[in-house]
Amino acid sequence: MFVSCDHGGPSATSDFKGFTLLMPAVSVGNVGQLAIDLVISTLDMTKVGYFYTDCLVPMVGNNPYATAEENSVELSINAEVYSLPSKKLVVLQIRSPFIKNKYRPFCQMLLSWVKTSKCARVVLLSSSHAYQRDDEQLLGTPLRYLLTPDLEKEVGGLMQELNWKEMEKVAAYPGINDTEKVLHIPGGGITKRLFTESCSKGIQMAVLLKFCSEGDNIPDAFALVNYLNEWLQLIKSESDNSTDTSSQWKIPSSWRLLFGNGLPPALF
Repeated sequence: MFVSCDHGGPSATSDFKGFTLLMPAVSVGNVGQLAIDLVISTLDMTKVGYFYTDCLVPMVGNNPYATAEENSVELSINAEVYSLPSKKLVVLQIRSPFIKNKYRPFCQMLLSWVKTSKCARVVLLSSSHAYQRDDEQLLGTPLRYLLTPDLEKEVGGLMQELNWKEMEKVAAYPGINDTEKVLHIPGGGITKRLFTESCSKGIQMAVLLKFCSEGDNIPDAFALVNYLNEWLQLIKSESDNSTDTSSQWKIPSSWRLLFGNGLPPALF
């Protein structure tokens, strides 16, 4: 449930009419969450509330986007909502993993909020295990997209113009029956469930994902957010002949501790 920063009380009727909701899946390498960090930090988005749910592991920490000592002591929790009305953009950032068996209730709660808040569409940033790709997925770019039927009608042609590759379906029973194909997103967290439920509920949703492995996933986050920017044009490229905007994304201050503190000098 959405809790506004202004009113302090729970509400399911926050009005983001016509806005695009951008959010991450908690997936392999946390790539979607890192990409969302770049969007919030670069666009200097305003925190407007929280997404209150018992489906995520509770957590609290300092402001991950602190720019000065004054705002560094602000607290952040596991699911927060940011807004940028000038671009009709609302962002849900998720900072902790899901509690076991809580995928379904979270998806139901989220999609209910999407409908009551009147968001025009949802864009889910995700990732999938690179080592579980099939032969077809090994070819070309490691970036893929999915569109629900309702959104396909509106932007399907644009995706073709961008030369994007749709996420391939794979054999349900490899080596036994290769004709029956299913959507398979290993390591994708809630991605498949949220996408299929959006299809059945008539919600416009796009999934943008990258095949990757666990490790230093900062380059994957930049690749995914650049992929998103090709479509939504959140920031403009400095060069008219290039779609690579990597140097223009603002890295949040919290990334300084992405891999923990440095080695103590006393060791040497």
